[in-house]
Amino acid sequence: MTTDVEHQMMKSMSMTVCRILLLYSIGFSAACETFTLPPVDLDLIGSMGYTHAADADTLLDIARHFDLGNNEITNANPGVDRWLPGEKTLVFLPKRYILPDARRSGLVLNVSEMRMYYFPKARKNQAPEVMTYPMSVGRMDWTTPLGMTRVVGKKKDPTWTPPESIKAEHATNGDPLPNVVPAGPDNPLGRYAIRLGIPGYLIHSTNKPYGIGMRVSHGCIRMYPEDIEKLFPGVRVGTRVNIIDQPVKIGWFADMLYVEAHPPLEENRITDKEAVEETLARIADQHPMGILHLDREIVGSVIRERRGTPVVVSRKPSPQERENPAQETVTSL
Repeated sequence: MTTDVEHQMMKSMSMTVCRILLLYSIGFSAACETFTLPPVDLDLIGSMGYTHAADADTLLDIARHFDLGNNEITNANPGVDRWLPGEKTLVFLPKRYILPDARRSGLVLNVSEMRMYYFPKARKNQAPEVMTYPMSVGRMDWTTPLGMTRVVGKKKDPTWTPPESIKAEHATNGDPLPNVVPAGPDNPLGRYAIRLGIPGYLIHSTNKPYGIGMRVSHGCIRMYPEDIEKLFPGVRVGTRVNIIDQPVKIGWFADMLYVEAHPPLEENRITDKEAVEETLARIADQHPMGILHLDREIVGSVIRERRGTPVVVSRKPSPQERENPAQETVTSL
């Protein structure tokens, strides 16, 4: 027998599948990183889709074409070979996102998700927008710092003066660096650099785009060259930058509660059980009377799989259910 919440979830999933099939049948646009900002009580943007791999495609080729990161596309397609998916292999495109739990202003960089959200100031008579881009963050031994900062400078065609620590690392590896790397195709900063108020840290382009969406940098934020070319003109000096770490996000859309999970950073040693308990506690704390039939098994499967895709875990009660609180049940909390 199908429960009420199962029926609602299956209905939501069916609607999602219809949207996916429609996107697939008409073709998926790669240039869809800009969305109308939803009202404050709604948290999801984007739409999921599929594409077919061509004979010579890698998953990383497909990721770049659809403005996804390396880890994003591989986590979403666990059964697909990263380097040789195979001609006509169906590849899932995880292009639906829960907005991070942060003020919707300026730049919000979620390091565990390896994704950036930009909330530009709305122009007169225009709806507010949000733009989102994949990004790379610092390796475990060169972590990207968290916290609030601002854009303090911008430079097109920058030179790079590598710090002594990075020069020493390269020298140890038999790849010595000059004191100054001139602007050009061999410059690791690429054509655009945005300097942050945290000394030594930048948001910049790269001459190694296949590392986007991975932990490959010395702490800086790297972007695809085509993405930062779009971002660079609109971001002004003084723009607020909030660097956060939210591997699990929670959000509402159309009376449905969603959870989206990404692998945590390696140094944040948290078990799946701990992540589930923490997520259930957050839901109970934020929505103590606003949900029905929350099932910890669904939340647990989302967190264990960590595919980076929003999944329905509960819903809001109907007006009739609100009038009869005895019908409300939050299971397994």
